[in-house]
Amino acid sequence: MSTTADHNDHVHPHFPSHALTRRTLLSGAALGVGVMITSALVDSAPISAANSQVRLPGFSAFANSVKTLRSGKYYLVESNGLPLHNMMVGITNWQQQVPVPMPYTGSNAWSIPVKPRKAANPISTKNNLFRGAIALAADGVPIFNALNNRGEDAYLIGELDEWGGHCGRADDYHYHAAPLHLSSKVGETKPIAYALDGYPIYGALEPNGKKMRPLDALNGHTFKGKYHYHGTTTYPYINGGMRGKVTVRDGQIEPQAVTRPYRPAGEPLRGAAITGFSRGGDSQFALTYTLNGGTYHIDYTATLSSVSMTFTDPQGSVSTETYRR
Repeated sequence: MSTTADHNDHVHPHFPSHALTRRTLLSGAALGVGVMITSALVDSAPISAANSQVRLPGFSAFANSVKTLRSGKYYLVESNGLPLHNMMVGITNWQQQVPVPMPYTGSNAWSIPVKPRKAANPISTKNNLFRGAIALAADGVPIFNALNNRGEDAYLIGELDEWGGHCGRADDYHYHAAPLHLSSKVGETKPIAYALDGYPIYGALEPNGKKMRPLDALNGHTFKGKYHYHGTTTYPYINGGMRGKVTVRDGQIEPQAVTRPYRPAGEPLRGAAITGFSRGGDSQFALTYTLNGGTYHIDYTATLSSVSMTFTDPQGSVSTETYRR
């Protein structure tokens, strides 16, 4: 079963000659992007009346935008995948993707084990887990391997914005570095994320407020009899692997939520730098980038059912695209 591959696999140009034209609308299946979509739902329990809503440290701080439930052996976390903070500004290595809301709800919610168990053979992100998420931030945003699918540090090569995130091939926003800024929202002694093996990820301090103790190769350690990870400002930034038991298929952890693209993936736009991003309400977005001394604008409306985009080049020429999801 497949979910999102990171955006470094892009093969379709979004900006031919830097001026878009209206395209024929195609489904993800017609575009041949099978690495990003699946015809089946994730192998986790569906949301039902029998599932009970719960409060989890970290997630509780975002109760207005993130919903947490318990179903059997999993906590199920629902969100639209977009953070409350700004996005995209600061990216200098861009594949022409923009953030849109994702349906991480119902049977497509994120699954986190209720009772994590240590694995006999931990998995390292240095040589595995290059596809899909490895953790989920407290604001409902997925976290991917710090290395992209070419084995490069996404932060060091300019792929990430000022908050440690960017968009994948399906225009899905996710982090590749620890969202340490969330500590100011959740509290410095609460988890800023949970790895998909069930172990929490803390910021710079231990759960008791003391200075962080030395970490193992996976950016974690045992504290008062319980294992947890930490986010750091140096590699691996987040959990450097899975200390807990997980199921891995084709380089990604399962179960996990599925993302489906609504348009062809983009190509790297060499020399472009994202300088501005804003949003109005839940569905209106605007992105500004510079290229070869000119300023370009993308204004778009994105919902779970459709995306309408308007592109304006430095000369004022306008083109539009509309996609149904």
